[in-house]
Amino acid sequence: MDHLPSPDSSSAGTSAPDVHLSEPHVGAIASKLSWLRAGVLGANDGIVSTAGIVVGVAAATAQLGPIWTAGIAGLSAGAVSMALGEYVSVSTQRDTEAALLGKERRELEDQPEGELAELTVLHEGKGLSPDTARKVAEELTEHDAFAAHVDIELGIDPKGLANPWLAAFSSAISFVTGALLPLLAILLPPIQPRIPVTVVSVLVALAVTGFVSARLGDARVLPALLRNVIGGGLALAITFATGYLVGTAVS
Repeated sequence: MDHLPSPDSSSAGTSAPDVHLSEPHVGAIASKLSWLRAGVLGANDGIVSTAGIVVGVAAATAQLGPIWTAGIAGLSAGAVSMALGEYVSVSTQRDTEAALLGKERRELEDQPEGELAELTVLHEGKGLSPDTARKVAEELTEHDAFAAHVDIELGIDPKGLANPWLAAFSSAISFVTGALLPLLAILLPPIQPRIPVTVVSVLVALAVTGFVSARLGDARVLPALLRNVIGGGLALAITFATGYLVGTAVS
């Protein structure tokens, strides 16, 4: 006797398509990469810039007072700078997106037929036949004309515009978090191993941020790790040499 397939077994012509609903798509990826960029850049800047300052000062003097003062000043200035820069950048992006969305709303109100024709042409450009593109455009317009146009024309999610205050706050926090490591690494050890401990700590931290950023972004780990470590190493070498030469010259 032939066995009939169970209702949940897959067979040709009846199996449900594998749509990979759990995978990130365009909007989710863009948002993820945006926050990843802000967080990683903030942490890396905090690590490298603060380390450069304290290592440079430590190369010129062994006194903790100037090193502590320079480190705290660099941490404060860097956090404010990161927050302000991110706020301005995201605010500009948000204003531009809002202006584009407003323009699209006006065009839909003033020229609905022209916008329908434009939507049809855009879908033809994606490979649909003229008849299919027209039908898709009409159905999308009937459902939500504004959402259909801003998606295919602008690639903007009207409900997902970036928050400049949140971006500024997260950038400042990530900078401070990164800056604390070299600051503590230079202040806690004795005088002799002070700079080597800081350099090693910074390079390890940069390797970690490179690894984490690559994994979160589904990118190759080794290139990201090497970029961070080599760039940070060069920055420390330059600032150490500068501090040593300036300290020698003024002493």
